[in-house]
Amino acid sequence: MPRFYCPQALVPGATVELPADVAHHLHVVRLQPGATLTLFNGDGGQYVVTLVELCKKRANVHIDAFEAVEVETPYAVTLAQALPEGSKMDWIVEKAVELGASAIQPLAAQRSVVRLSGERLDKRLAHWQGVIVSASEQCGRNRLVQLHALAEIKPWLAAPSPSPRILLTPRATQSLAGWAKANPPQAVTLMVGPEGGFTPEEEDAARAAGAIALSMGLRVLRTETAGLAALTLLAGAWGGI
Repeated sequence: MPRFYCPQALVPGATVELPADVAHHLHVVRLQPGATLTLFNGDGGQYVVTLVELCKKRANVHIDAFEAVEVETPYAVTLAQALPEGSKMDWIVEKAVELGASAIQPLAAQRSVVRLSGERLDKRLAHWQGVIVSASEQCGRNRLVQLHALAEIKPWLAAPSPSPRILLTPRATQSLAGWAKANPPQAVTLMVGPEGGFTPEEEDAARAAGAIALSMGLRVLRTETAGLAALTLLAGAWGGI
């Protein structure tokens, strides 16, 4: 059943107009009135609806029923990802949504090749928000991952954190796997460096701010692999997949 994000109030029994981009998609795939769809608005649960009217730029649906379906993990994980080069961030955001991350915090690190500011930054954040929506539609999540504004790493470390920060570094003496087995499921923030990793100064600053230094095991993982592997490891240890 096709699933779409619809950021508006949805009430069973009502007839609502879908966002223009959703209407255009339905027109392109040639759905006909009477087709059944699933909508979600990010507040939790999903809605079964029937397509009533479809034009090129407009679509109306009747909301038939609400389903209290949730596929969230029982603990919240924020992925604090230092900006990688090229389009790697698109991949990271998409897969983090699929693997259950609750929030994504882009970080500007010293070794980040990509530098974003002003209008260019606004466009990238809007693009990543679109990636989150598309990934949520595909994987069945009914709550959107929160995308935080880009932060410089030192001020971000200086700010209070609502959850323990985990610094993923190959120089750590304890593994994330071992730590997860020894600790109960809980909200955490995973810190992943860019290509080349965090600098020694950044790692020292993270430790001084209370971050727990943990490794991903025997091999050094790429920046686009480390966070996703960590999310999967936590899900295996604590549940959520």
